[in-house]
Amino acid sequence: MRTSRISKQTSQALGSFSPSKANTRRRTRSVAASIGSNAPNWSPEQGSDLRAEVANDLQDEPSESPNAIGASVDIEDFSIAKPTSKKRKRGQDNTGIALTGTSTNIVKTTASVGKPNTKVEIDSPKAKITKERRQPARKTVNDAGEVEIQPPSNWEQIYDAVKEMRKTVLAPVDTMGCETLADDNLSERDRRFQTLIALMLSSQTKDTTNAIAMRNLQTVLPYPGLTLENILAVDPVKLNELIYVVGFHNNKTRYIKATAIILRDNFNGDIPDTIEGLISLPGVGPKMAYLCLSAAWGRTEGIGVDVHVHRITNLWSWHRPKTQMPEQTRASLESWLPKDKWHEINHLLVGFGQTICLPVGRRCEKCTLSHKKLCPSAVKSKDRKVVEKLKNEVVGGSLAKRVEDQEVTVKAENADNSCSS
Repeated sequence: MRTSRISKQTSQALGSFSPSKANTRRRTRSVAASIGSNAPNWSPEQGSDLRAEVANDLQDEPSESPNAIGASVDIEDFSIAKPTSKKRKRGQDNTGIALTGTSTNIVKTTASVGKPNTKVEIDSPKAKITKERRQPARKTVNDAGEVEIQPPSNWEQIYDAVKEMRKTVLAPVDTMGCETLADDNLSERDRRFQTLIALMLSSQTKDTTNAIAMRNLQTVLPYPGLTLENILAVDPVKLNELIYVVGFHNNKTRYIKATAIILRDNFNGDIPDTIEGLISLPGVGPKMAYLCLSAAWGRTEGIGVDVHVHRITNLWSWHRPKTQMPEQTRASLESWLPKDKWHEINHLLVGFGQTICLPVGRRCEKCTLSHKKLCPSAVKSKDRKVVEKLKNEVVGGSLAKRVEDQEVTVKAENADNSCSS
């Protein structure tokens, strides 16, 4: 008997859903109803031809019980069902397996919206446990309902590792920092004044340059050198010439002259011993005030946060969210850092930022934090070579040449060629 095209297509569709090929059955009634409902533009003549074909097919089809028909997949379900999207939607469970080749377990992590990650271990000869996620400082509520600040994870390991690195590398702040520039031969009052002037000059200025300006003030001004009385007496033009090497020397000249007058009139010739009094001086901000109070008066009431402390602690992801201003960094650190480290952290991180964690061209290949994978911002080391650079400098009044090692970034092939030549 002739088999219609629709009957063939029906049998093929049902064949893909049937449990076995031997029990494949056609659902011509269902497909006729489906086609009739989905094709409103058919003419009556086309409908009569389809009914004739269906009638011929039914004569050869064995009888079925209603239960048997209901137990199979209907063609209408196939035609109406929409194809699932290949793109996974948010909110659906997401399962992933990470494989690497040294440990003995696979860690299978299942994540879903609103639920914490769960880990399932599966035995395997080639697998590695996923790395623990670092946590920045965060707020928690204790049993009494009080808000507590939890310190960042691994912060003590990071802090101790930096202290060990600082012992092996001498930084400019160690020998030319503001705390070391005061003349030990003067009185305590004059030393405190010199510490304040050194901090005022240090803004936007390297320690080496700041030391030169301080040396000019200590040696060029009349004996005994840099004192409150000499600053009050010196001509502003002369003072500007003495500190010409520092950044923003014109503004600092005005600030220093105005500060000297305020100290003479309001503070009995000495520097203030409170944070409020120090901040009231022209050109003195919170960073200078906290550092000056600690270095000059021996009282630590806050953390002096400069660009190095602000930058490096954000590289370590110690703040959530990342702080944008030094004052935000200071408040964040003071909320959890033990108070006995408030004074030393500035000196520690300034030296670390001057020698290893540079603002430009960080030397992660020399950093212990990078080797121990404690720094989330560590970058791959680049191919470097050391070249000799001649510098002219004046030593004892005569011109001398000094050979200085300088690291430059080069391509690997260029480095090999240069070394071989």
